[in-house]
Amino acid sequence: MMTKYLTRGWMGLVYLFLYLPIVSLVVFSFNESTLVTVWSQFSIKWYQSLLHDQELIDGLLLSLKVAFLCALLSVVLGTMAAMVVVRYKRFRGRMLFESMLNMPLVMPEVIVALSVMLLLVMVQDLTGFGGRDMKTILLGHTQLGMAYAAVVVASRLRELNISLEEAAQDLGARPLAVFWHITLPLIVPSLVSAFLLTFTLSFDDVVISAFLAGPGATTMPVVIFSRAKFGLNPTVNAAAAATVFVVTACVVLSALYEARLRRQRQREARIRDAATGAAAKPSRPTAAVGVGAARPAQEQQLIKETT
Repeated sequence: MMTKYLTRGWMGLVYLFLYLPIVSLVVFSFNESTLVTVWSQFSIKWYQSLLHDQELIDGLLLSLKVAFLCALLSVVLGTMAAMVVVRYKRFRGRMLFESMLNMPLVMPEVIVALSVMLLLVMVQDLTGFGGRDMKTILLGHTQLGMAYAAVVVASRLRELNISLEEAAQDLGARPLAVFWHITLPLIVPSLVSAFLLTFTLSFDDVVISAFLAGPGATTMPVVIFSRAKFGLNPTVNAAAAATVFVVTACVVLSALYEARLRRQRQREARIRDAATGAAAKPSRPTAAVGVGAARPAQEQQLIKETT
């Protein structure tokens, strides 16, 4: 009994440590005072001010656009890289390729951002073209997101039964058709997971965006970080709280959808088990009884005819 209470108390402290800062941020987003840590009275004026903060709105739109494109490119490139690593065991330079693919996972983001920025500066000096804008941010985010997507997709590819692909090839399907009709439907959950992961990583990235952002292209995390240097504006609390509300709603809807799918699968499993059990039971000999009951009548008819 004591262990049970200790476990619950420890879990309560963990949840308090994790979610108390978020709860306090949401509460103070409704504070009327201009001081973000001093409560005066309830107000929604900072949410009204957020609707007129063009810098934050532009940063939010740019962050969503970059995150979506980054997730899309990361999933495509990461899937191609994962197919090479998992399906082709032996080729020249495989170890180097796999090492370079996993290097962004362990390398500090500052190094990644600095290397991409120096590359862009060198290209601009040589060609005269370039400049830090949305494309440069997308390039840096994709370099990092591709590595995460490749890890997620490769873990799923290693679990697949390769005999399905081999059977399709034996039946005459080309490699592209095998991937499109066999492999792709089986790895869709991992693709969705990789998309959501890279989208989140790109949306809240500060380091790479700060190095690669230009004067006309600043993401929302960089805007918030730059404002934090001079003291947080309560409008930032409102923006963060609105983000918390949207993320919470998406998580709740996703959980409800998964619970619905789980109940549907359980219901289909029960129906299938019931149908299998009914088919396995021996049928009642109704026809045999009917034949046995009719046989004496037929014999009586024959006896009457013969007599």
